[in-house]
Amino acid sequence: MQSGKNIFFDNVLIIGVGLIGASVALALKEHRASVKIYGYGRSEQNLKNARERGIIDNYSMDIHAACQNIDLVLLSTPVGSFTDIVFRMRSSLKRGTMVTDVGSVKGRLVYELESMMPEGIHYLGSHPIAGGDKSGIDDARGDLFRDARCIITPASKRNSDCEQKIIAFWETLGAKVELMDPSLHDEIYAAVSHSPHVIAYALVNALESINSQYLEYAGQGFKDSTRIALSSPEMWKDIAIYNRENLLQALHIFKKNLDTIMCCLEAHDATGIQREFLRAQILRMKLK
Repeated sequence: MQSGKNIFFDNVLIIGVGLIGASVALALKEHRASVKIYGYGRSEQNLKNARERGIIDNYSMDIHAACQNIDLVLLSTPVGSFTDIVFRMRSSLKRGTMVTDVGSVKGRLVYELESMMPEGIHYLGSHPIAGGDKSGIDDARGDLFRDARCIITPASKRNSDCEQKIIAFWETLGAKVELMDPSLHDEIYAAVSHSPHVIAYALVNALESINSQYLEYAGQGFKDSTRIALSSPEMWKDIAIYNRENLLQALHIFKKNLDTIMCCLEAHDATGIQREFLRAQILRMKLK
C-alpha cells in the first residue's frame, strides 16, 4: 500500500455520503489525519450522522457553499444525477480542482462530464470495484478498497498531472489501479456486473410470478443467487439506462444460453444438460 503522503488533496468534497463515499472518507482519515472532508447530499440527517461519527468534518446543503476551496470532488451518487450536479456546481469550483467519481458506468458519460468542466478544472472517471448490496454509512469501512481493482477511464482531454494524482489517490487507499478505455469498461461491466444484477432482479420477480409464498422455502442457493437484488433500485436503474446497449447485448447472449438449456430439457437431452452445466462449472472455477 502506498503511504499517506501520496494524497495530494487537502480539502475533499464527497457528494453522496453513502457506503462508497463514507468508506473513501474513512480510508482518507486513516492515511492522512490532516485532510479535511466535506459532505453534500440530499439527506441532511445522513450528513449529520456522518459528521457525528467523524466520517466527514463538515457539510453543507448548499452545493455552492460546499464547493468553496475544494481540491477534489468525488461524485458518489447514482450516475443519473452526475450531469445535473456538475452543471450546478461547476461555477463554484476553484481553478485547479479535480473531479472524479465512483460510478460503474463510463462510456459516453465521461465524455459528457469532461465537456462540462470549466477551464482549469479537470475530470477523470474512476470505478473502484468494491462495495456490496448495502448503501448506507453503517456498513462503511476504511479498508473497503484494500487490494480492490480501481479502473480509471481517461476520455479525450488527457491531463497527466490529473491522472497521476487520481491514480495516487486510489493507490493510497489500497486499490490496484488500471487504466481502460471508457467504452471497453462498459462492455466488460455489462457482462460481469450489470446483467447479473438485472438477472437477479428478474429471478426474484419470477418467484413472485410463480408463487410468492414459496419464498419462505428458499435456501442458501436462492439467497446466494439473488443477494445483489438487494442493491439500490435507484442506482441500478440509472446504470441500466446509461449502459443500455451493452446491457441488452449481454442479456440477449444470456437468453441464448438459457434457451439452449431449455431446448435440452424439452428434448429430454440429459447429456446436453450436463454438457452445459459442466461448461459453466469449469469456467466458474477459474474465478478466484
